[in-house]
Amino acid sequence: MSADVLVRRPVRGATALRGGRSWRPTPYQAAGFLFFLAMSLAYWAVPLCCDAGQHAAVVERLKADLLVPRHPMADLPGAGSAYYSPYALAQGVFARLTGLGGWEVVRLAGPLNLLVLLTGLNRFVRVLSPRPWAPVLALGAMTLLWGTERAWWSGYLGLMSMTGNLGYPSTFAIGLTFWAWALTGARARDGRRVRYVGPSGLRGLPGYAGLGALYGLVLLIHPITSVAAVLGAVALVAGWQRGLRGPVVGRWALTGAVAVAVAALWPYFDVFALAGDGSVDAMHRVLYLDLPGQFWLGLLGLPALWARGRRSARDPLVLMFALDCAVVAYGWCTGHYTYGRILGLSLVPAQFALAVELAAPRPWGRWRGALGAAAAAGAVAGFLTVHAGAVVPRALDPVGFEQPPQWPDYAWAARHIGPGEVVITDGYYAGHAIAGYGPNLAAPAWPDPALDERQRARRTADVRAYLAPASTPAERAAVVRRYDVRWLLLTRWHPVPEEAVVVAWSGRTGEVLARVG
Repeated sequence: MSADVLVRRPVRGATALRGGRSWRPTPYQAAGFLFFLAMSLAYWAVPLCCDAGQHAAVVERLKADLLVPRHPMADLPGAGSAYYSPYALAQGVFARLTGLGGWEVVRLAGPLNLLVLLTGLNRFVRVLSPRPWAPVLALGAMTLLWGTERAWWSGYLGLMSMTGNLGYPSTFAIGLTFWAWALTGARARDGRRVRYVGPSGLRGLPGYAGLGALYGLVLLIHPITSVAAVLGAVALVAGWQRGLRGPVVGRWALTGAVAVAVAALWPYFDVFALAGDGSVDAMHRVLYLDLPGQFWLGLLGLPALWARGRRSARDPLVLMFALDCAVVAYGWCTGHYTYGRILGLSLVPAQFALAVELAAPRPWGRWRGALGAAAAAGAVAGFLTVHAGAVVPRALDPVGFEQPPQWPDYAWAARHIGPGEVVITDGYYAGHAIAGYGPNLAAPAWPDPALDERQRARRTADVRAYLAPASTPAERAAVVRRYDVRWLLLTRWHPVPEEAVVVAWSGRTGEVLARVG
């Protein structure tokens, strides 16, 4: 045998099935797996707070009655409540099958929502760019490049806010939105090269219909997220689709029609009636007041958007950012401040454009190097000022980073209260949390289309009158009879009425649970 002949050794084991090549994770698979573990642990380490009580209450009501659930927080009919989405219905079914309570189901939903979010992000960024590090940088930008003041809202995906809202429907809806954008972008970019069989173009139409069902699902799960989802779809189609006429328009029209049909056929509530509902606009005004401090680091992606716009005025990320800004401005100018809830997704075009730009192979030019240095400095600033406390344990915290909210637990009170029994409370935390264990509130903490806002205001006024220091036993008894109140959950600053019987109290907060009626 001559010296230049190569002898190939036989391949043994599992690698033989792949021609001798061993599997290696992509950069995003490795980084995403570590992020999934770290964020899941951080989410489980923080007590559920804020909106979690409302979502836990929704699960409890569906667990009690899947077909005709009561109002999430009050002893009233629940028909028309936008909280009874397909996502919530699935949680209710899970709760009935497992026997778990609402709080446990919301807690377990966090890692599932995170998985949908991470896979959707990867799929969407891969449509934007084949660069292997682009999804990794996009994940870093999405979670760190916000601002130097804490932004804590449902649908905001900063590292700090994730510790509280991973289990919310908004997180699941955003993950589905990334998947929908990925599928939309792939079809808009490559659909013109797909062969369709026959004049009717039936081949491929099920895919467009399925995409419409996905957008309809986002609309039902979290309506405000669907606004950003539709704007992104419009930007992707307008930016990449060529030949928008005839059969092409028909296919996208099918997507839109199926989305509308899916939302219209949902029996629990009329999602389109929410467009004219302004009951939650006032509470969202603060979104605009805190905007500069909470979002300015996201503007580091504007140079990358500008560069993409110079290359193509129809770039989808540029169009997406412009459309999002227009809707946010509309919310401010008209007083419909709820539209400000899309601010979290409004940063995504800039964040992802920055990630794609910085994933370019080296050597970098001076401009890209400066952009990378600014992005790195911004990420460090965002982490140290806002997000570090989300993932750095207190025992290892060298400087005292700001921690996520530490709300008290109300299981100590809930064990004495029967399912559906009515509670009056003067505590902010208790008013947002206790319904998640199964009880009802005389006055719900949050607006809901299932309850006329004027009636909620009357209930709130009656509760305030009951708790007033000058209230008489007769006045309090009238409120108890009107709403069939059985329990008082009072802070340590409020005296217990003479007709109430103390049943339990919290050693942590000093709150008292007393029986009335």
